[in-house]
Amino acid sequence: MKPGIAAPGFFFCAFLKKEKIGMNAQDLINRLQLLPHPEGGFYKEIYRSETGCNYESQDRSVLTGIYFLLRQNEHSRWHVVDADEVWHYYDGAPLELFIASPDRLIYNKIILGPVTEGYEASYVIPRNWYQAARSAGEWSLCGCNVAPAFSFDGFRFLTTEEGDAFRLISAEAGLMV
Repeated sequence: MKPGIAAPGFFFCAFLKKEKIGMNAQDLINRLQLLPHPEGGFYKEIYRSETGCNYESQDRSVLTGIYFLLRQNEHSRWHVVDADEVWHYYDGAPLELFIASPDRLIYNKIILGPVTEGYEASYVIPRNWYQAARSAGEWSLCGCNVAPAFSFDGFRFLTTEEGDAFRLISAEAGLMV
């Protein structure tokens, strides 16, 4: 099969409209077989490329993809990933994505949600930027792609010093640490 060519039968299935089913967060966690994520929320890795690369002297896959769900009053704690991460909004309430540059001079809040309602559908977080997220409603279902592939060895929460700095800034901006 050539790159970019769908598998036989995919075209037909991809464009069938399914009846919308009312689901709550627990229904989605069960249906998608999501597991608790250390940063908060729930996830499932749905793709890890077989193609590898050498990244900062580590053998890694080229790309990973996950489903990620946050429920109301849950948040993805501030953390850093050593590779670029692309967030994609799928369903539910809009997602508030908080980012900060490595030098902590740039802070921003991006809201991902339905494009038809004026929101962004995806956002790229550069490697080594700080990030956190929370649902703006009952639940938010997103996807994340990381390239080179996500590795818990390249993932970290804030240090005590960083946490103290983020607590002050977050309180002023109405964010969380």
